Amino acid sequence: MYVSKPHIGTFKLVTMIEKMRAKILELGGEIRFSTRVDDIHMDNDQITGLTLSNGEEIKTRYVVLAVGHSARDTFEMLHERGVYMEAKPFSVGFRVEHKQSVIDEARFGPNAGNPILGAADYKLVHHCKNGRTVYSFCMCPGGTVVAATSEEGRVVTNGMSQYSRAERNANSAIVVGISPEHDYPGDPLAGIRFQRELESNAYVLGGENYDAPAQKIGDFLKGNDPSALGDVEPSFTPGIKLTDLSKALPDFAIEAIREAIPAFDKKIKGFAGADGLLTGVETRTSSPVCIKRGKDYQSVNLKGFLPAGEGAGYAGGILSAGIDGIKVAEALALAMVEDLAEA
Repeated sequence: MYVSKPHIGTFKLVTMIEKMRAKILELGGEIRFSTRVDDIHMDNDQITGLTLSNGEEIKTRYVVLAVGHSARDTFEMLHERGVYMEAKPFSVGFRVEHKQSVIDEARFGPNAGNPILGAADYKLVHHCKNGRTVYSFCMCPGGTVVAATSEEGRVVTNGMSQYSRAERNANSAIVVGISPEHDYPGDPLAGIRFQRELESNAYVLGGENYDAPAQKIGDFLKGNDPSALGDVEPSFTPGIKLTDLSKALPDFAIEAIREAIPAFDKKIKGFAGADGLLTGVETRTSSPVCIKRGKDYQSVNLKGFLPAGEGAGYAGGILSAGIDGIKVAEALALAMVEDLAEA
């Protein structure tokens, strides 16, 4: 029981968010649906308000930026307005799918399938000869590979599990760490351009209809032409196109993943099985930018502006983003109290 990780599941998460929204409204909060922040206003390095896409202007001396890591239009707007940010490391790779029974047997042995244990998960890491690190990320027991693109003409994959974790396949991201210094030098938005290049390429490899490019593990490891699917049925919707995935990522990433998968097989028997399926590409492991803030949690060059959570570069998942949100809320309350005291 101690290895069991708290898991809500997508359907239950929807209900939780609805209840959170109701509580915010009950406490006097307001919500703007389908409304983008188009601009920020400032005066002498102090934020003074926002302009929304519906034309509404909101005057305020405090703004918490809690966007996700795919809010590229917002990052670009903030960069143009001079808010200080830096490019940061993230990872790119593929989603890998195995039959859940294979993972259960490797992890639980003769106890595989016991309803008390449920679906098995894993966490893997391998340090490669070329200096790269490959690791599993966002492992989804009994889950599905899902489409996660946010822009036209691009393909991005992600993964999810329902609360039951009862789907036929296990999936996780198998990703390679990259850094702005070595892989995408340039201005703070260089990581976004790097992601877009890979996602546009995946769109082409998938047939330019939002199917995802995919390849069996056996073919990928041997560098063979794509062959027919084996016993792992892909879960990605709308569909996949079997192709040569070595064309989907930079050479250093392909080399690293080809070395890592057999190494993972030594820990999870069957991981390198020929019928396992790789689906590309996974590019949104974390934010490609960090909007720098000081000890007061405010932007280093824009007072009253508080970057928070994963999109701003201060979290790596749901739990850490939530904790960061608590810290930012406390910092905001303290700043407002100090302002009142001065007034």
